[in-house]
Amino acid sequence: MLKKISLILAASVFVLASCKKDKSSVTGWNYNDKKWGGFQVSLKFKGQETGPNLVLVQGGRFTMGQTEQNVNYSNDNFPRSVSVASFYLDETEVANAHYREYLYWVNRVFGADFPEVYRNALPDSLSWRRELAYNEPYVEYYFRYPAYDFYPVVGVTWVQANEFCKWRTDRVNEMIMIREGILKGGGQQVGQDNFNTGAYLIGQYEGLPKKGVKSYDPQGSSPRRKVRVEDGILLPEYRLPTEAEWEYAALSLIGNNIYTGEETQTDRKIYPWNNDVLRDSKHGTWQGDFLANYKRDRGDNMGIAGGLNDNADITAPVWSYMPNDYGLFNMAGNVSEWVMDVYRPMTPYDEQDFNTFRGNVFFKDSLDEDYAHVDKDSLGRVVQIPVTESENINRLNYKKSNVIDYLDGDTLSWDGYQYGVSSLINNKARVYKGASWADRAYWMSPGTRRFLDENQDLATLGFRCAMARLGGPVSNEMKAGGYFKVKGQKKIDPKTKNGKDTKKDKTYY
Repeated sequence: MLKKISLILAASVFVLASCKKDKSSVTGWNYNDKKWGGFQVSLKFKGQETGPNLVLVQGGRFTMGQTEQNVNYSNDNFPRSVSVASFYLDETEVANAHYREYLYWVNRVFGADFPEVYRNALPDSLSWRRELAYNEPYVEYYFRYPAYDFYPVVGVTWVQANEFCKWRTDRVNEMIMIREGILKGGGQQVGQDNFNTGAYLIGQYEGLPKKGVKSYDPQGSSPRRKVRVEDGILLPEYRLPTEAEWEYAALSLIGNNIYTGEETQTDRKIYPWNNDVLRDSKHGTWQGDFLANYKRDRGDNMGIAGGLNDNADITAPVWSYMPNDYGLFNMAGNVSEWVMDVYRPMTPYDEQDFNTFRGNVFFKDSLDEDYAHVDKDSLGRVVQIPVTESENINRLNYKKSNVIDYLDGDTLSWDGYQYGVSSLINNKARVYKGASWADRAYWMSPGTRRFLDENQDLATLGFRCAMARLGGPVSNEMKAGGYFKVKGQKKIDPKTKNGKDTKKDKTYY
């Protein structure tokens, strides 16, 4: 009898031990325990933090391409069904004050030793000039005068917009590290010695350490260590959205779900709002107001005195007009916006229907003969080089580093035009989306698309940043996948896949 009781107690102890969150379900070894090897798992991780100014765009399937008739006969946006993963997108366009904050930092850190970095980052104020228009006040004042602080920055090239995204990534992650007490604030960063997320992670930037993260390494010399990717503290990179992401976010079809949780949507949208008219039709005192900043007709940028229609002669503040169903402002009108994609008029629609994107160039960190990272570059960034064909011989998903021309311009496809010779379309032609203050309503349909060389700019063209969503597609409170209550089955903790004892049912498979 005693032996039977002992066996039952032992079994109970085993079940309870196996259900603990801090124990591996494949080895039984403890997590976060020096006595058991010190392997760490972030069991208290609450999900990806939402970075400043970002809005979660819940992903899904949509029909990408034209929603209006193709008045230009360009035939470069045929409708096709694609899926987009959940991601984050800026609530607003990047404003003049935001971009000046970037320039201030660049000048403070690189101005003495690398003044060209600052000069190369300056927006092109001369983009306002026209041969038969007097726009000199915008040349002089639009970017710097405080009345325009929170108007969208313009005159920025695709290359400059990408550099801003890289800078923003590091400043936000540095802010998080200071806020969490891992680094001290106030350190003087000059030249190469500045906080860069990649350089910090590979040990090529130290900064002013404060307390670090608790270490469980039994061989470690310190109870604290530097932050790692596995800790979930640092955010992914800010970047430009892909064309598919931008178009999906602009349409905001989440507002067309007639029943919550049902895979059903009402009529397809032409514009980011739920009707095909350009004035508000249902919001009381707002009724009749313009829903976007665009050019209604030739010579009509804003209506007449005493009855201005969109209340903006050129751009408007970035929080103007009604946001769409994702809470995003000015996804139609105000300024057109850069996206990541390289432009092609012909797209192999059936090649990739998830996170579709053209413009990939695959890189790797540069390592020396001992597989150690080479020293960071003069701007404090990790040195990266393209992957080589020789190291991809046995790879099935890609062979080359630069796949921009894949199925369109490479040896696998037709050569309908000579890039950069008989056409302006080349590997530096980048897509921009949406209408601007100077465009007609046609361009406010999210499916329309135009292109420009990545080193050129316009007074009608700005940008906003995006970020990948890591983990579940909906929120930090809801895990990915479907979970069902099945009689006789143990409850599963999604973090560790360990069984958890329940009061109602203690039967285990």
